[in-house]
Amino acid sequence: MTISWVQAAILGLFACLSSMPGLGGTTIGNYTLGRPLVGGLICGLVLGDLKTGIMCGVAMQLVYIALVTPGGTVSADVRAVSYIGIPLAMVAVHSQGLSATSAGAADLAKSMGTLVGTVGTVLFYGTATMNLVWQHMGWKAVEQGKFKKLYAVDWGWPWVSHLIFSFLPTLIMCKLGASAVTALKTALPMDGIPMMTLFTVGSLLPCVGIAILLKQLVNNVLDFVPFMVGFTLAASLHLNLVSCAVISLIFALLFYELDMAKIARKTSVAQAVEADDDDDEEDI
Repeated sequence: MTISWVQAAILGLFACLSSMPGLGGTTIGNYTLGRPLVGGLICGLVLGDLKTGIMCGVAMQLVYIALVTPGGTVSADVRAVSYIGIPLAMVAVHSQGLSATSAGAADLAKSMGTLVGTVGTVLFYGTATMNLVWQHMGWKAVEQGKFKKLYAVDWGWPWVSHLIFSFLPTLIMCKLGASAVTALKTALPMDGIPMMTLFTVGSLLPCVGIAILLKQLVNNVLDFVPFMVGFTLAASLHLNLVSCAVISLIFALLFYELDMAKIARKTSVAQAVEADDDDDEEDI
C-alpha cells in the first residue's frame, strides 16, 4: 500500500478539522472526527481499504478510550493518532502481509498509534501556543471596540495554526513515513526480536486504556460486577458490539431505577422527619 500526495492532503485536512473547536464545538471536531474509531473509518475510505482502516481504528481506540484533556493537559494527541498513526499502521499491516482481523495486525496498530500519539503532543502544544497570538489580537480588538474583527480571530486566523501544526505534519509524515514503514519490512523481519517485542508491547496497551476508564467509573467494589459480567457474556456467548450495547443499556436502566428508588426513599424519610418536627412544634 502506498499513500499519494492527494490522499495525504485529505488526511491532513481531516486532522485540521478534528482539532478545530470551531467545528461545531469539540463535540464534532475533537470528540468525533478526532476519535480513532471514526478516524479509522475515514482513513479506510481515503486509502481504499475500509476493513483495515476500521480494524486499526478499533485497536487504537482501546488504548485511548478514556483519554481526556483536563485543563489542557494532554498526554497524547488523538488527532495524530487518527490521521497519522492509522494510515501508517495500515501501510505496516499491508507491508508485513498481515490479515486486517489478525491479532498481530491489532498489536502492530496499537504500538504505532502510541508512538505517534506521544509525538502528537508537540503538535497540540504548538497549536495552542500559536493561538495565543490570535488571542492577543482579539483582546486588542475588544479594547479598541472593533468587535467585528473577532470573527477573524475566532474563525479565520486559527486556521493558520492548524495548517502549520496539523495539515503540514500530517501531509509530510503520511507521505514520507509510509515509505519508511514499508522499508522496515526488510530491516525488521516478523520473527525478529524487535518486531516480537513490538507485538508484545502492543498487546498490553489496551490494559492501560481500560484501567484509566475503570479509574474514572469505579467508585466501590460492587461497580466491578457489571463490568466483569459484560466481559464474561462477551467471551462465553461471543456477543457482538450491538448485543453488548443492549446488555449495557439494560444494566444502566437497572442502576438508574435503583438510584431513583434510593433518592425517593431518602426524600420520604426527610419529609416524615420534617412532619414530626412540625407536630412537635404545634404541641408546644
